[in-house]
Amino acid sequence: MLTTIAAAQLPVVFLLLAAGTVAKIWTVARETEPGMLSRLGPAVLVPERWRTPAMLGCALGELFLASGLLLTGHPFFRWGIAGFFAVSTYVLWELRRRRPDAGCGCFGEVSALPVGRRSLGRTMVLTAMALGLLWTPEVPGWVAMADLTWTHAPAMLAGLLVLAALSPEIEETVARLRYRAPCEQRRLDPATALGRLRSSTVWRSHEGVLASKEPVDSWRELCWRFFVYPGSSHAGDPVEVVFAVYLSGRHPAVRVAMVDSDGRPVTPGTLAESLPISAGH
Repeated sequence: MLTTIAAAQLPVVFLLLAAGTVAKIWTVARETEPGMLSRLGPAVLVPERWRTPAMLGCALGELFLASGLLLTGHPFFRWGIAGFFAVSTYVLWELRRRRPDAGCGCFGEVSALPVGRRSLGRTMVLTAMALGLLWTPEVPGWVAMADLTWTHAPAMLAGLLVLAALSPEIEETVARLRYRAPCEQRRLDPATALGRLRSSTVWRSHEGVLASKEPVDSWRELCWRFFVYPGSSHAGDPVEVVFAVYLSGRHPAVRVAMVDSDGRPVTPGTLAESLPISAGH
């Protein structure tokens, strides 16, 4: 009976390790706002220059353990997983004591809520699940998962439900999906807006007057992202070509204006008056 329960937790443990790996790498790759890693463990506990390597190192460690669990039956990986979750429990306890405002970072930026009893309880349960795998047959994880039957389903479902109850990230994700911030408050990577600009017909029709394909300035005003490029007017005079990209919708509006060094329009009327260009850009 106990062996059946332990075997049923193998796909659960693998799923949690894989999800943690993907979420951490995704968070580091995006880093949607400066200093975000300073609020997520374990990056919080190391100097600033080591925060990104610490997050990536944790993700790669999880990937290594998950791969070993899936591809081999060697007890090293099962002991390693149990040790990883046990150390994680200690780290979260220390994080809660030293930085009560910081999130655990277990699943990247989604785990931004301060560490609480539920997060600690989850790592304890995962430690117990990993220790239980030591009593299962030493076969590759994919073989063990292929051999699972309906008799394992109740134990597997129970494990998932317990972890779900101990995961504040689920409530946080649901809250984010239910609440959609106004356009002017939403975060959007400037690179995304730049990609929208370069795929537009407005960009293609003005590409010939640009002196450089890289913007010399960029800023955001409410729901618009502005990009400034050096260029030449039809008369050959140096101008600034200012593109404005709307930040909402599947096919966002793109506007353009050409201004001289004093900020006066060279081609009047191409940028709507409701989109004024800041003088201090």
